[in-house]
Amino acid sequence: MSVNKVILLGNVGKDPEVRYPQQGQAVASFTLATNERGYTTGQGVQVPERTEWHNIVVWGKNAEIAERYIRKGSPLYIEGKLRTRVWEDRNQIKRTVTEIYAEVVELVGRRQESQP
Repeated sequence: MSVNKVILLGNVGKDPEVRYPQQGQAVASFTLATNERGYTTGQGVQVPERTEWHNIVVWGKNAEIAERYIRKGSPLYIEGKLRTRVWEDRNQIKRTVTEIYAEVVELVGRRQESQP
């Protein structure tokens, strides 16, 4: 038995990029930032806050919803699975990327808009 499940709660790093590949089904991709709080150890050593960036991929209706409602800074709850892709770039250099294929995408709250 094995499990491939990812749960993230974070903020969108950039507006979704939406494409309609040959099959006609929408696919959206964007980044999501999660933060680990900084802390001070028992010996007084300060450990700074750490931000981790995740590549999110959403398909179908969720991609269309992402295109319509998700914007940079939006707080999101994501459930999905890890996928790793390997390809060669124009210079024949092998590239690898790990992505979260999101199955559940929920807007958590409203982004704070700056007051004029």
